[in-house]
Amino acid sequence: MTSPSNPPTDSSLFPDASPAAAPEAAPEHPWHRYVALGDSFTEGIGDPSPESPGGHRGWADRVAEELARDRDDFAYANLAIRGRLLNQILEEQLQPAIELRPDLVTICAGGNDVIRPGGDPDRLAEKMDGAVARLAESGATVVLFTGPDLGTTPVLGSVRGRVAIYNENLRTIAARHDIVMADMWALRELSNREMWAPDRLHFSPLGHHTIAAMVLETLGVEHTLEPQEPKPLPAKNWRTARTEDLTWARDYFVPWVVRRVRHRSSGDGIAAKRPVAGPLFGGQGMPPGSGD
Repeated sequence: MTSPSNPPTDSSLFPDASPAAAPEAAPEHPWHRYVALGDSFTEGIGDPSPESPGGHRGWADRVAEELARDRDDFAYANLAIRGRLLNQILEEQLQPAIELRPDLVTICAGGNDVIRPGGDPDRLAEKMDGAVARLAESGATVVLFTGPDLGTTPVLGSVRGRVAIYNENLRTIAARHDIVMADMWALRELSNREMWAPDRLHFSPLGHHTIAAMVLETLGVEHTLEPQEPKPLPAKNWRTARTEDLTWARDYFVPWVVRRVRHRSSGDGIAAKRPVAGPLFGGQGMPPGSGD
């Protein structure tokens, strides 16, 4: 007779009992060929890296690195060039991107137009709508970006309203074509000063890292990018803050204005850093899972 305090453990006596199911492994993502289009944001300016093509890493490279883990056949091209306006991106990058036959495309464009005097977010959205339609028709998964909230950013904060209007147009485009929206406006971490490079125009390495994690999570891809909480900056007196503002204006803002007056771009003479879709790494020193 079995004691009530020591019930039998033979599973045959309990036909409904079964061992706890092992947690299912995360499904692999479906993409094998990723192409990024855009301007300095997608090129990776603000995230210097001598080991990376073109000397900059950026969020798109970081996304590609995660997508390439344990996948030997993954290829990545980055056609973005700093300073490019929307028309230039569409004329120079759209058709080459389609010809690379990607199954994943990211596009962030129009930011340089919106911040210029007279930038019309409605007209820009009309052009973007046609481009997104072509990318969606190719069969690729398309990721479209909203612009970040510039409300706390010196100088650029003055165009916050135009960015917000452009973003609403972009959300309408994403819904119309059933594509993925990477919402930087909703990424409140980007309001922290440590997310921005010294020029206050581009994101810092921490900013690019944070955006890359957001993109992967939007795509439903598990990743190894750990969140990094910026440390609070020490309080500054007015004299220190004023000195920093004057230094920034001299080193970054005045050259930017001069280029606008002369109708020049920071991207003049610059070529795409990864014009051909190929593996991310080669030779010795490849990170684990990057194709070794």
